[in-house]
Amino acid sequence: MFFLTNNKFFVIFFIPFLLGAITVLSFSPYNLTIVNFFTFSILLFLILEVKKKTQSIFIKKKSKRYFFYLGCSYGFGFFLLGNYWISISLTHDEMFTGLIPFALILIPLFLSLFFGFTILAIGVFAKKNISFILLFSSVFSFFEFLRGNLLTGFPWNLISYTWSWSLEISQILSLIGSYSLSLLSITLFCTPFLFFQKKIVLKNIIFISSFLLIFVTIYSYGVFRINNSAYKFDKKINIKIISPNFSLKDYATYSEEFQIKRLIKISNPEKDKKTLFIWPEGIFYQSYLDDIKKYQNLFKDRFSENHLIILGINNFNNNIEVDSKKYFNSLVVLNHELDVLSLYNKINLVPFGEFLPFERILSKFGFKKITPGYSSFSPGDKREMINLGNNFNEKLILPLICYEIIYPANIKKKEQHPDLVVNISEDAWFGKSIGPYQHFTKAIYRSIEEGVFVARSANKGISALIDPNGKVLKSLNTGEAGNIEYKFPYFSKSTLFSKYGNKIFYLIIILYMFLILIFRKFKFNE
Repeated sequence: MFFLTNNKFFVIFFIPFLLGAITVLSFSPYNLTIVNFFTFSILLFLILEVKKKTQSIFIKKKSKRYFFYLGCSYGFGFFLLGNYWISISLTHDEMFTGLIPFALILIPLFLSLFFGFTILAIGVFAKKNISFILLFSSVFSFFEFLRGNLLTGFPWNLISYTWSWSLEISQILSLIGSYSLSLLSITLFCTPFLFFQKKIVLKNIIFISSFLLIFVTIYSYGVFRINNSAYKFDKKINIKIISPNFSLKDYATYSEEFQIKRLIKISNPEKDKKTLFIWPEGIFYQSYLDDIKKYQNLFKDRFSENHLIILGINNFNNNIEVDSKKYFNSLVVLNHELDVLSLYNKINLVPFGEFLPFERILSKFGFKKITPGYSSFSPGDKREMINLGNNFNEKLILPLICYEIIYPANIKKKEQHPDLVVNISEDAWFGKSIGPYQHFTKAIYRSIEEGVFVARSANKGISALIDPNGKVLKSLNTGEAGNIEYKFPYFSKSTLFSKYGNKIFYLIIILYMFLILIFRKFKFNE
């Protein structure tokens, strides 16, 4: 052990990398939350060791850059093992296979900078006391927030998602949201660090007991909320979520018409039953919205005026003034004659997947977005609720395409009260990896935060109907083809988080800062 703590490579690079990689086991589908008590406490210990030894062993004078290296090493292990599935999307087109090593390494390296700056900011304050735990938790969760919001934002695998296996603990999301739960969770996971000393200190025991009590209270609130929730459904209207289980090779092997016939068969429409059918993203892979009428006879034969169909399709509009087209990844609501009743253009686009950053420059070198077609998609203007009309009792849905579901406090406005959030996705891009499982977890968290029903149709992913407690009412797992049928829900009620969003996170951060000052001023750490 003495050799390891005095070896710069092990302390700054190797051990933090392992800790970051092990932390991934706390997320879906593994759900080993307990490993975080080990990884976070050891990480704090390493920060303290770096602070002590920069003068005597690693270098002759203090150098903050070692804190940065340590944080980046932890982050690289975390994102390499947690987000390797992104590179799988490059295996489906020979044009991109040469980029797999770059995606596998460069994306985790870039994201690791957030952890690097976290440790850089707090490293010099490292001490074996309560104030340092509070400071570390605050800064760590603040940089999580920055990661989720800067540029396009990528709030994937926030620490709060390590509780996805516990519906009881997850209910606190309805009050404080994902970033705040991350903050509280990091603090809890760091508490064993206080035992890394020769004697037991009473104030440390009180602090640890207090945080355990907080989580017991959170759990009790969750049990109460689940047991006292009742939701209403419209018995005259049904929803059917379709999961076709098509592979990306199927799109190249079979004609679009053949695939649509398969989808209609899986949908199994009953002409006299009023039903909203929800198909996944990417099904019309050869056609644009303007071409869809060519399949009108297929739909008119099987569907009726009692049916509406939601599906994903590419769309474009002509800009006559500049003689150009704008392309969109769209969700449309169609009737049985394939008339477009409503249209939503995706707002949060995936970098490189749906648009090519610096397109004018990179396109000259032959680069393009990963999804079919050379032109980048354009973002839509706004996300409005869709009224399904008189025949469907004026039901309101809120459309989300693919990973738009991952953004806390950014899926709807507080004045929007949809009966159903519809999330369509194409998860076949990520193969048999952890990606589809983690994607599904985000839908569960959004349902609890916003107090909404979520209908998720994901090809090669997990399709499900989720209630406002995050309970999965019905589901189809990855690799399953079929449909899920359920009565159409009514909007229940807004949550505290849906009204105030991440403002609650800001308040808890301020509370932490106040507690740090109190602990330091009155020397509770001494």
